[in-house]
Amino acid sequence: MKSIKNFAELLNLFSTVRPRRRVAVVCPHDNHTMQVVDRCLQMHLASFILVCSEPSAWASRLASSSDEVEMIMTDNIDDAARTAVTEVRQGNAQVVMKGAINTDNLLRAVLDKQTGLLPEGKVLTHVTAASMPSYHKLLLFSDAAVIPTPDLNQFEAMIKYDVDILHRLGITNPRIALIHFTEKINPRYPHTVAYQQLIEKAGQGYFGENVTISGPMDVKTACDTNSAKIKHIESSVAGHADLLIFPDLTAANTFYKSISMFGGATMAGIVCGAEAPIVIPSRADSAQSKLYSLALACIAQP
Repeated sequence: MKSIKNFAELLNLFSTVRPRRRVAVVCPHDNHTMQVVDRCLQMHLASFILVCSEPSAWASRLASSSDEVEMIMTDNIDDAARTAVTEVRQGNAQVVMKGAINTDNLLRAVLDKQTGLLPEGKVLTHVTAASMPSYHKLLLFSDAAVIPTPDLNQFEAMIKYDVDILHRLGITNPRIALIHFTEKINPRYPHTVAYQQLIEKAGQGYFGENVTISGPMDVKTACDTNSAKIKHIESSVAGHADLLIFPDLTAANTFYKSISMFGGATMAGIVCGAEAPIVIPSRADSAQSKLYSLALACIAQP
């Protein structure tokens, strides 16, 4: 399989996923979510369970005219979130997608210890895929939305999920950069000590064959060969990173917003670790970005 380098190729891969995924959409009452569903149906990319918290003529029309769409009415947004989670638990859907509902309300249903989707001992984490004019391939990074300050166990889980996605995108030799503002391991910054352990584990094959992890290094070094050359950093990751692992949510989220605002980046993001991938787009995301996020989720679903 050829490695996926941009979102056009991601959509092409999405079109080949079999069996086609069934997506439980929670509160599909905003225009961008409606556009994504309509486009997926037109392109025969996925089928849908539309879990509505209010009457929707659009959802009713789709459900009555297409065998690929089911509509479920609920009393409120929290009931809609719980219903979508139940549909996954019962095997009726393989992906959850957020519509016009706050992320907190949706994640409350996902994380419910009795009826939710997070298996005991698993880590919930967010992965973003970005396409930028200044970089020659898709760049993944974690975690810009869920884990405030990752510990070693959470770093390991993040990398495992991300490596699995990279493999599904045809990247057989993932190169992972551990991000810090210098190249030095310093006990004053505990995450750099964790980085050292991650590198050792990668060398022992803990994250799979042909997975290379290097760091600490800054973002420019991870993505620019000239910067690495000037700094005399000899690493197969430097300048060629497929994945950036950030030290905390603040750094990752700042990177996310910065490349979106100033770098012309187009992005897709999903939450991994639950029994089904979860698409939790920002309210400001375009319909196109939400479509890419859904594509990533459907590809990531085992």
